[in-house]
Amino acid sequence: MVNTHAIFNIQTEDQFNELALKTFKFQFENNRVYRSFCDLLYKHPSDIKTIQDIPFLPIQFFKTHNVLSSKESIQTTFTSSGTTGSMTSKHMVTNLEVYKDSFNKGFRQFYGNVEDYVVLALLPSYLEREGSSLIYMVEDFIKQSKHIESGFYLNNLSELKDTLLNLDSQGKKVLLIGVSFALLDFIETYQFNLKHTIIMETGGMKGRRKELIREELHQQLKQGFGVDTIHSEYGMTELLSQAYSKGHGIFNTPNWIRILTRDTEDALSILPKEKAGGINIIDLANINSCSFIATQDLGKVYENGTFEIIGRFDSSDIRGCNLMVL
Repeated sequence: MVNTHAIFNIQTEDQFNELALKTFKFQFENNRVYRSFCDLLYKHPSDIKTIQDIPFLPIQFFKTHNVLSSKESIQTTFTSSGTTGSMTSKHMVTNLEVYKDSFNKGFRQFYGNVEDYVVLALLPSYLEREGSSLIYMVEDFIKQSKHIESGFYLNNLSELKDTLLNLDSQGKKVLLIGVSFALLDFIETYQFNLKHTIIMETGGMKGRRKELIREELHQQLKQGFGVDTIHSEYGMTELLSQAYSKGHGIFNTPNWIRILTRDTEDALSILPKEKAGGINIIDLANINSCSFIATQDLGKVYENGTFEIIGRFDSSDIRGCNLMVL
């Protein structure tokens, strides 16, 4: 078994690589779905010398199979929103403390302590259903916040407007996290000139609006909120970690995540950095499910390890995990 304490204390590339290879061996031996996938590819731990050699499980398996590497009882199941008539992904979680450690330590790495922020959430499409991992995370952030103004907003946009203006005028640190369509709806009614507020979009029009490329979306949000940059959160049901962008759609990952790109014509070939391809994610927080996932996002990884999303595969479902169409 891989020590979760070690996962969240990774400091070097060597430590990451060593733990990733240990995690692969553990999941190969304990995850029947992943083992079957590796067997079909004739990939065995003895063949795996580097993280580039590891097989990445197509993300669609979370829709059709129970992807588990643990025999412990399931504490909760996170589900994707899906579109009408489409199958939803399900991520069975046997240890919620691992998820809490991941999102708290990940946020702290890039933004400091969440308790220092007033956390305002505009996530109507997520609130309207059960099983959202994003709602679970933001709910925990709100509980940790030392400010009574923190909370979710659904239809009470006038109250949100007043709260934002009041907090910003007091110079308080504010995080407004919202799904893209709801943030756009909000600024169509109200305009701002905020000085102390982080606007963080989580992507996704949820079929409520026409999909926009990131530059267009962020330009509209910058104008509407009167801010210089728009932050972004990149996460999905099948992960237990998030990446964050502080502007321009360039994402940073916490120390226990790595992003690779694969050849769109040959899914088993890992591309060099700076080459656009399918996004593969190693999320070591997924120790009890699968840490090696081939997503349906298209993107590019830069030499310093940051990445951007540039689109998605045409055949993929429309999903609310910060995907922008080409």
